[in-house]
Amino acid sequence: MLYEINDVRDTCYGNIPFFGRFPNKILDIFQKNVYLNMDTKLSIEARRFKKVREELNHTQQYFAEILGIGATTADIERGKTKLSGKVVMELLRQFNINPLWLFGESYNKIVNINGGDVSPKVITLDVDQNDTIALVNQKAAAGYPHNVQDVEWYETLPAFNIPLPQYRNATYRGFQVEGDSMLPSIRPNEWVLGKAVPSITEASDSKIYIVVLHDSVLVKKLQKVPSAPDRVRLISLNPEYIPIEVAVKNIQELWLVNSKLTFGIDEPSESSLLRELQQSMEELKGQINSLNA
Repeated sequence: MLYEINDVRDTCYGNIPFFGRFPNKILDIFQKNVYLNMDTKLSIEARRFKKVREELNHTQQYFAEILGIGATTADIERGKTKLSGKVVMELLRQFNINPLWLFGESYNKIVNINGGDVSPKVITLDVDQNDTIALVNQKAAAGYPHNVQDVEWYETLPAFNIPLPQYRNATYRGFQVEGDSMLPSIRPNEWVLGKAVPSITEASDSKIYIVVLHDSVLVKKLQKVPSAPDRVRLISLNPEYIPIEVAVKNIQELWLVNSKLTFGIDEPSESSLLRELQQSMEELKGQINSLNA
């Protein structure tokens, strides 16, 4: 309800003239409106970022520490600093905060990533818009987890097509193996080709996968943990390496290994033995012939 100033002056609050209280009341209303206007001028992501922190009961200093973004979140909440991709990723990884909700594009605040999407974040295509197989060598693999969504970074990788039916109707990627943890099946420096897996729920036990974590790329046999559906066990074929367990939420991509590329194939030892045996037989035959001469 709106009042004229003159009307308010003549109004009494019980036996006390209202006019004496009016300036303080006006000041309170004015301050509330100022704060409200300041808040509405903030971007929706800044307001929702602050809302998340307050609901978690974290101080600005502690929230900045666990997100790894400096000393405080004050500048983000005041709209002076924009949300970085790293902050958005950490909110998703640590608290399941939906990036689309954060920017006002979804009503769903929480997104479940524990059993979720491990599909490729970027697809490589040729000029005819057909899928290509991007090759990630050992050096590139070190930076792959940090560039998994960087389209321009993928353009620096070599890519090719294999015109075979086994590589149709799916997305494949090649990774060069480093280390001997998968001996004897996969040797160091060989290449493994993996088929994209859309969800962790579609992964099968005891098959070999390329596992893209937040800080590394591993080639391991995957085993689900029955008592802990939010974790998987990664097993090396080389018995000198012990199994490791990782949280499903820390898996960015998963590729089912279905083939490998190898170079410098060694001749099987059986062939060498057979050739040596044949050579020995020829020498023995020659000696026998010389005795009969």
